[in-house]
Amino acid sequence: MTSILSSQSEESDTADIEFASHDRIADLQLRRLQWSLQHAYDNVPHYRKSFDDKGVHPSDLKSLADLALFPFTAKKDLRDNYPFGMFAVPQNQVSRIHASSGTTGRPTVVGYTTGDLNNWADLVARSLRAGGVRPGDKVHVAYGYGLFTGGLGAHYGAERLGCTVIPMSGGMTERQIQLIEDFEPDAIMVTPSYMLTIVDAMINKGIDPSTTSLRTGIFGAEPWTEQMRREIEQQLNMDAVDIYGLSEVMGPGVAQECVETKDGLHIWEDHFYPEIIDPMTGEVLEDGEEGELVFTSLTKEAMPIIRYRTRDLTRLLPGTARTMRRMQKVTGRTDDMIILRGVNLFPTQIEELILTEPALSPQFQCVLDRPGRMDTLTVRVEPRPDVTGDQHTAAMESLQKLIKNRIGVSVTVEIAEPGTLQRSTGKAKRLVDNRPKN
Repeated sequence: MTSILSSQSEESDTADIEFASHDRIADLQLRRLQWSLQHAYDNVPHYRKSFDDKGVHPSDLKSLADLALFPFTAKKDLRDNYPFGMFAVPQNQVSRIHASSGTTGRPTVVGYTTGDLNNWADLVARSLRAGGVRPGDKVHVAYGYGLFTGGLGAHYGAERLGCTVIPMSGGMTERQIQLIEDFEPDAIMVTPSYMLTIVDAMINKGIDPSTTSLRTGIFGAEPWTEQMRREIEQQLNMDAVDIYGLSEVMGPGVAQECVETKDGLHIWEDHFYPEIIDPMTGEVLEDGEEGELVFTSLTKEAMPIIRYRTRDLTRLLPGTARTMRRMQKVTGRTDDMIILRGVNLFPTQIEELILTEPALSPQFQCVLDRPGRMDTLTVRVEPRPDVTGDQHTAAMESLQKLIKNRIGVSVTVEIAEPGTLQRSTGKAKRLVDNRPKN
């Protein structure tokens, strides 16, 4: 196997690539993209067939814009080739395998060569440094370990940066709190919803979350809002920044928010080429327009991914703290969009409005039902602990009006008893769909 990095190691290893000129980045992307397309075509039967079916060949890529000629890859393609049909190297060159949970069907399986794992660790280390973590910091990793990419991806990246890693994994909230108190980590890597679960448990134990040693939170694996950032930063007296990744593309570390700007996530464009497309037509959209995020890997050896439809909705923006383009915080996913009486809405929009109400906590669920011919949406939300019963009704009515005025749809708001909504130890389940399946 000929690695694209073996002939370009001087460009891969230089620290200044994050601040390189647009021309230099584009030139590097073009050469790596040509390699990645050829590598996929030569070694993955699925890609050879899909390219041939569309009448394109890797040699047709003369410019970055030519990538639009090539077919998309969807999660179904990965599942149809389960388990190892998308791998581009022999099994004896695969150093590690990760997979999705597979709760809605076959899991999607991802393989990594030793070179892939080294790149992954480098990119997570780059991400952590951009997010405010420094060599020598203690990093508490509360992402799940195992087949999920979050825990091990965060772990090896933090070690690569020169940090001391506390590999706590997810769950066992009381133990999480004990180790945060006893080990005094500088940073935590966790989903934002589980961070709030930890905060609630701290408060119930009489611990002021703002007094912990934590000064940086690297939060990812689910969409979260600016209002959620303010909630976390206020509760914990820390910098809260976003990290983005998905197992099909690599894992955490595909893009990272910089602590000095907190204005969107810089995509590491020397390893991943992003596009934004119209989710209905597949047309490539201009930077600045909102649509579905698509990624093509530029350096992956074991499992190159070509024009993978992430289902995440965002927009591409110019670089700020780094030269490479930013992606706006993910606003939702095309597969968690609720269409209620002709209005499109996302759980993150509900979260944003909930957090404008001082009496309400960030613990909520959206429950879809169909009692008759029409769908209904009930937003169940917990009040903050110090809120009295009289304030519940006012907060409920205010939230209903906000949702109607801002989103344009009528919903029912229910105030749940504090602590009764299911707490997340990983990704939060914000949407419960009770509608008949047929």
